[in-house]
Amino acid sequence: MSGRKNILITIGFVLSVSLMAAVISVLLTSRYYNRLQFDTLNEICGVMLRQEPESEKLISMSLKEYTSGNVADALGRNVLSEWGYEVADFSVLPYMKNVHFAIIGFLVGIFLFIITFLYRNRKETLRIRALAEYLEWVNTGKAEILSATGEDDFSKLEDEIYKTVTFLYQTKDKAVQAKNNFAENLYNIAHQIKTPITAISLSLQTMGKENRQEQSEKIQNQLLRLTRLEEGLLLLSRFDAGTLVLQKSEIDVLTVIVLAADNLQELLAESGTSMDIPELGEMAITADLEWTMEAVINLMKNCMEHNRGGTIHCTYGQNPLYTEILIWDEGNGFDKEDIPHLFERFYRGKNACTGGIGIGLALAKEIIERQNGTIHAKNMPEGGACFEIRFYCH
Repeated sequence: MSGRKNILITIGFVLSVSLMAAVISVLLTSRYYNRLQFDTLNEICGVMLRQEPESEKLISMSLKEYTSGNVADALGRNVLSEWGYEVADFSVLPYMKNVHFAIIGFLVGIFLFIITFLYRNRKETLRIRALAEYLEWVNTGKAEILSATGEDDFSKLEDEIYKTVTFLYQTKDKAVQAKNNFAENLYNIAHQIKTPITAISLSLQTMGKENRQEQSEKIQNQLLRLTRLEEGLLLLSRFDAGTLVLQKSEIDVLTVIVLAADNLQELLAESGTSMDIPELGEMAITADLEWTMEAVINLMKNCMEHNRGGTIHCTYGQNPLYTEILIWDEGNGFDKEDIPHLFERFYRGKNACTGGIGIGLALAKEIIERQNGTIHAKNMPEGGACFEIRFYCH
């Protein structure tokens, strides 16, 4: 509401209250003067009757003519009352007519008050709605500069909202810039790592020709670790920069699990670990096949590394809300202190296997959550670590 509208509303309230107060004052004043007139006339008639008792008939006729025959019930023991007159018979307007005029004026005042009140509420509702819509635009990133609409009760709130939104935009811009810088630095680091990897590879080939088998194997292990680190950093930088595009389509859950297990056949055979994947029928999810399979591979690999020689179990189910995939092993399970941090980047738990870099679970989490999914880690009641994946329908 502008200042002008505020003035109009204030005037409306003042007029309505003043009108009601004036009506009440007029009514009370009229009643007072009617009573005063009645008492005065009563005193005069009493004096006349005491001086001239025979004039009673003449006074009575005059009073009847003055009041036009409006004679009411007796109000008290005095001269006029004994003759059947009351206060209203001697007013300029009959008392009931005064009451009617007072009621009309009072109703007009109330009507004016209600109209003003509703008008004010309407304006306040529109202002609140405008501010709420502005905040909705802010949440969707479509907000423009908040234009001033005049001075009113909401002006300070409007000003504070604008300051807060401006600060949030500035903070967001700084956060986005910092994120881009981090992604760029991560990308550069990954490329820098690639150079020594290439050099180590060349040296390794030379040493292989010279039959330095033991030293060659050590370098080979470190080379594999650096390669995994480089691939992980490059992938994380693509996630952070938002350049990784997921090609989503309807895919079958069993297909994803089976393909992930097939990609781990060599490692599974080497470690003596088996897979248990039951066929529970076709269940579709909307996701990127390659990257979802990559996430499942990382989870299976984690179970394999902590359960060598055992069995990795997989199962899945579907309800109207989500599709669930469970992957668990028969090992010792997670340490309770590690569970809240398992999906943090570069985090390595107490029982982490040698050579791990702490990226696999973080990548799995990134991939799943970017496809309207969630992932949690827990321990099975009978023992063993379990990963719970849910892809939500909406």
